[in-house]
Amino acid sequence: MRAGARYLILFQYIGTKYSGAAKVPLHQLGKKGIQDHIEDAIKKLKPLNPVFSTISSRTDSGVHAFSNSAHFDLQRKNDNPPFTEDVLVDALNYHLQAEQIRITQAYRVPDDFHARYRAQSRTYVYRIALGVKNQNLLPVTEHNLCWHLRNTELDVGAMREAAALLVGLHDFSSFRAVSSDLAFKNPVKILDVARIQPGCSFVQTHFYRDIPFLELTFKSRSFLYKQVRRMTGALVAVGQGRISVPRVKEILEAKDSLAFPQGLAAPARGLFLTRVVYKETDLQVSSQASEEQLISTGPSED
Repeated sequence: MRAGARYLILFQYIGTKYSGAAKVPLHQLGKKGIQDHIEDAIKKLKPLNPVFSTISSRTDSGVHAFSNSAHFDLQRKNDNPPFTEDVLVDALNYHLQAEQIRITQAYRVPDDFHARYRAQSRTYVYRIALGVKNQNLLPVTEHNLCWHLRNTELDVGAMREAAALLVGLHDFSSFRAVSSDLAFKNPVKILDVARIQPGCSFVQTHFYRDIPFLELTFKSRSFLYKQVRRMTGALVAVGQGRISVPRVKEILEAKDSLAFPQGLAAPARGLFLTRVVYKETDLQVSSQASEEQLISTGPSED
């Protein structure tokens, strides 16, 4: 019998109507997670094996992604060869077309590949619209895709000074959600990038509105639960003059989630996971597997 194949898929989504990237436990009713919908699409390909996927990044409810990733195994019926990567992308998107989720790329990967643990870095971008009194004044293309602030200007210099304090090796316990169910996770992380720069918007080109945007970019191998939203909220508070740069240092050095000021975290709607990076060598399968994949024929889902 022909063995199954392991795939890595890259996918994007608008997270507004989903409970988050991770699968929702069976005992919880309500909105599904992104992972639930992807697994439903895989099941419609009628594999022989039970469907189980592993996502690289568990984004929270309301958070979006330009590129998240997951791996799963798929064994086809009747000893059929594995799907080619292009056919798999098309087939999954066919079954996801009712959702705001799209598969952008697929890789046939080694059987021991792990989407979460093999990730070398993750990059998040937080989008902020300035000078917007309420959400109804945002063009429809930006609804639920940015954090709108009444301020027309922020002290970006002070924000960058505070952001520099976060870069490097630190215990980020103060920036972890108090109610996190991942409290056992090592809070020591290396933040490679904390960058603040003007952002561009589809709105500015097509809606003739002068809405300035800021983009806060964070890159690390991994993050704690709600760490990016808490760092963003603290930096914005610095830009608004609500807290000082030294106060951010005090919060960081406290190493205690209760030291983070209540109500300061940024909302989910402005956050995007933009990139998950892997080593090219981790994505390579054997030459025999590659040749086997090339002989896969047609988009049959049996």
